[in-house]
Amino acid sequence: MNAPAVPGLATQLDETAAAFDSVAATYDGPQGNNHLIRRMRELVWATIDRFVPAGGTVLDIGCGTGIDAAHLAARGDDVIATDWSSAMVERTRARTVAVDPAGAAAGSIDARRLGVQELGELVAEGVRLRGAISNFGPLNCDPDLRATARTLGQLVEPGGRLVFSVIGRACPWEIAHYVAERRFRRAAVRFRRGATAVGMNGHTIWTRYYWPRSFTRCFAADFRVVHRSTLSLFVPPPYLTSVSERRPRLHRALVRADDITSGWPIVREFGDHFLVVLERR
Repeated sequence: MNAPAVPGLATQLDETAAAFDSVAATYDGPQGNNHLIRRMRELVWATIDRFVPAGGTVLDIGCGTGIDAAHLAARGDDVIATDWSSAMVERTRARTVAVDPAGAAAGSIDARRLGVQELGELVAEGVRLRGAISNFGPLNCDPDLRATARTLGQLVEPGGRLVFSVIGRACPWEIAHYVAERRFRRAAVRFRRGATAVGMNGHTIWTRYYWPRSFTRCFAADFRVVHRSTLSLFVPPPYLTSVSERRPRLHRALVRADDITSGWPIVREFGDHFLVVLERR
């Protein structure tokens, strides 16, 4: 049987936006913001706070409902929060008003419906960035990562940092989970090349998976790698919360294993996500 045809780029982008529009209203609920996701987010925030000095202009690529943007604004950054999903952008705008109705936060949030493929518009505006972040894999939906890397090279000041969490190719928990269910094609989905259809809420997200080195190579012309680690190798991915809930002692042991080994060579090649920090030359 032949594989289904891959639609054109415009259709892929529209379908991906529709998928995230469909879950925006509940994205901060138990499925989209459970304790495993919160743990990963805290690790990303700690990395941002370590590598990106507060008080500059920071781009949030794929901002979702604005949780990360709110953290950046609270520490004093002026955030340009972008997403291809209009419903997610509206959630970010609502969060901005709810969290800081009087405008008392140290920084600001400018939420825009702007896809990663459209970041050249910021270059045309003359925007200059202290840094950029992208959390939980928006860059996996980027149709041309090398082009985005070139655009960020124009936007980010020398010495500025990028902090990205990216969905990796090899997640042992995911492989074991789907093999146990005898869903072998789903177990192998991250190893497919090019744009891959992944279902969410009855819609399709067009996703590209990366090994850490293949991801960072796309940025090599203008950026150097200053940090790389795994996110959730021993700890189950966020859709397997039942494992940690049923076995809390095991969960604590797995967290310790991740905390100790996340930056080790070879180990950091695997896991649900990987975390990279890149510095503008």
